[in-house]
Amino acid sequence: MKKEVGNIDIKAFNSIPLIEQFEKMAFQARNLARAAKIYDSMVCDKECTIILSLAGSLFSAGLRNVVYDLVMNNLVDVIISTGAIIVDQDFLEALGFKHYQGSPFADDDKLMKERIDRIYDTFIDENELRICDMTIAKIADRLPPGAYSSRQFIKFMGDYLKKNNRGKGSVVLAAYQKGVPIFSPAFSDCSAGFGLVYHQWKRKDKPKVAIDAVKDFLELTKLKIDSKNTGLVIIGGGVPKNFAQDVTIAAEIIGKSFKMHKYAVQITVADERDGGLSGSTLKEAYSWGKIDKGAEQMVFSEATIAFPLLVSYVYHKGNWRNRPQKNLNFLLDK
Repeated sequence: MKKEVGNIDIKAFNSIPLIEQFEKMAFQARNLARAAKIYDSMVCDKECTIILSLAGSLFSAGLRNVVYDLVMNNLVDVIISTGAIIVDQDFLEALGFKHYQGSPFADDDKLMKERIDRIYDTFIDENELRICDMTIAKIADRLPPGAYSSRQFIKFMGDYLKKNNRGKGSVVLAAYQKGVPIFSPAFSDCSAGFGLVYHQWKRKDKPKVAIDAVKDFLELTKLKIDSKNTGLVIIGGGVPKNFAQDVTIAAEIIGKSFKMHKYAVQITVADERDGGLSGSTLKEAYSWGKIDKGAEQMVFSEATIAFPLLVSYVYHKGNWRNRPQKNLNFLLDK
C-alpha cells in the first residue's frame, strides 16, 4: 500500500498519428481507428447528445482523469455508470483516499487479515471504504425523506464535495459543476448500498431516503426525447450499456416519437458468442430498434489500452472547442 495507481493524462500525448496508422492496418487496430472517427463525428454534430456508459474497474485502474477531461471539455453530456466506479472509486478518491498498485499473486489470506481489498493487481484499504460508506449514509441522513433517482443523489454527493472543499479531479464534482447528469441504475451494488442500508436500518420505522431506479429510467428517457440525435460511447457492458440502449424503446412505449441512437462505439473484451449483454454487438442492437446502422463500431480490446487512445484522438482533434455545455441536470431539475 505504498505505490499509488497513476492516472493517464490524454492531454500529454497526441494519439492522432497512431490512430491514422491504425486505420491502414487490420483487426482491432482498424476498428479502433473507425471508432475514434465516429466519436469525433458525435462531437462535430451540434444536435447530438453524447452518452458515456461505464462498467468495470476503470477509475481504480488509472482512467479517472480520462473521464474527468471528457466532462471538463464538453466531450460528454450524460454518464451512465456502475455504482462502484462512481462511489467506491471516484468518490473514495475525492475523500482523499487512494488505490494502490499490488499484484494478482498476493496472498489473499494475508490481505483479508490486513483488511486490504484486491481488484486484480490493485489494492484498496477496507477501512477507508467504510468511511466512504458512512459518508454516503451521512448525506442520506441530511436529505428530506423520499425517493430519489440515482442522478439526484449523485448530485448531492457533488454538492457535499463542493461544500467541504474536497474532490480535486473528481468526476462526481466536475459533473456537478458542469451540469452533467450521472446515472447509476444499479446504485445499491456498491458502497452507496452499504451506506443506504445503514441509513434505513438506523431509521427503522421513520421516513427514509430511497433510490428509485424507475425514476432514473424515466429521466434518461426524457433526455432521449429532448435530443434530436444521440451517440453512445460504451466502455465495458453490463447494466449501464443496456440502460443506455433501452431508452429508445421506453420513448416508444410512452407514445413519443423517437430515433434510434445515431452513433455508437463500444470497447469490450467480452465475447458475443455466448449471448451475454456485454459482448452483444451494436449491430445486434439494430434488431431491437436501439442503435441505427452505419455509424457503429465494436472494438474488442481492454479499456486501459484502447480508451485513452480513443479519447486522446478526439481531444487533440479539437472539435470540442466549438461544443457548448448542455447542462442537462438543469433540464431534469426544472
